[in-house]
Amino acid sequence: MENQYYLILLYYCYAEIQDTEAYREEHHLFCIENNIRGRIIISHEGLNGTVSGLKEDCERYMAYVKSDPRFAKTDFKVDQHDRHAFTKIHVRTKPEIVHSSLSHINPNLKTGKHLEPLAFKALKDQEDVVILDVRSNYEHELGKFKNALTLDMENFREFPEKVKELEHLKNKKILTYCTGGIKCEKASAYLLEQGFEDVYQLHGGIIKYGMEAGGEDFEGKCYVFDNRLAVGVNKVNPSILSTCHVCGTKSDRMVNCANPTCNIHVPICENCGWELEGACSDSCQSHPEKRPYDGSGYYQKNTNGYNPYKGWQRLAKNKNLNSVENE
Repeated sequence: MENQYYLILLYYCYAEIQDTEAYREEHHLFCIENNIRGRIIISHEGLNGTVSGLKEDCERYMAYVKSDPRFAKTDFKVDQHDRHAFTKIHVRTKPEIVHSSLSHINPNLKTGKHLEPLAFKALKDQEDVVILDVRSNYEHELGKFKNALTLDMENFREFPEKVKELEHLKNKKILTYCTGGIKCEKASAYLLEQGFEDVYQLHGGIIKYGMEAGGEDFEGKCYVFDNRLAVGVNKVNPSILSTCHVCGTKSDRMVNCANPTCNIHVPICENCGWELEGACSDSCQSHPEKRPYDGSGYYQKNTNGYNPYKGWQRLAKNKNLNSVENE
């Protein structure tokens, strides 16, 4: 059927939301009614989401988000896919839209200068420039920009502590980047707060750079937070950066260890993947809780009791009643 293909949307928007729970319920209902799946975080500081759906459903979803004046400036990174990238919809309220130790920072008031992909490409190789990856270890070990400076971090919360290692670079142009741009909003703002004067960020992140600038000089693949796990972004000079966690051969095939008590995300080649049934080691393969391996290396996250349909009938009923009253 014409135009019956799926889209994957990656987006964020820093904007004040007063009643986060009320908006969560409204947003959640829209997703259910339009078969949108994925993970969406709502907080007092804004929205952050990665979702998938049929093309026409995703177009309705983008229009819905942007119809709210608070989120009219939302920049969606749109990728085509042959199926849903998620199995369920989760819309949650949290204190921050990206977990950090920088809750005091409002990127709408202060952040690094935004560079569109082509501008980033033109600037990144200049002599006085440092390209700074603000992502976690498992992400930059799979792929990063050529000559990028990486930080030894298990998660973004460690960023403020790691900035202490960058004091000697305060006289340089600092170009920050991440997957979709959201971490850079706060990371670049924090660098400015700490006395770095010439700070930039790649607007739209690695994903947008691949779409608009061909991904040139991005080595390896980009880790993504859906069931693809890793995507290629470089159409100009692609390479494989990572090696198989088990046998050491070149591999950019990302796997979430089948042992849920381990759960690490590492590159594992296809042969080792099947041999260890998706586990990262012999001990994980023999673990009694090991999950069945289907070759993808992706497992739905533990929902911790979250019910995506909780309150759906009540919300839908209220919506219908309001529609009747307004006729």
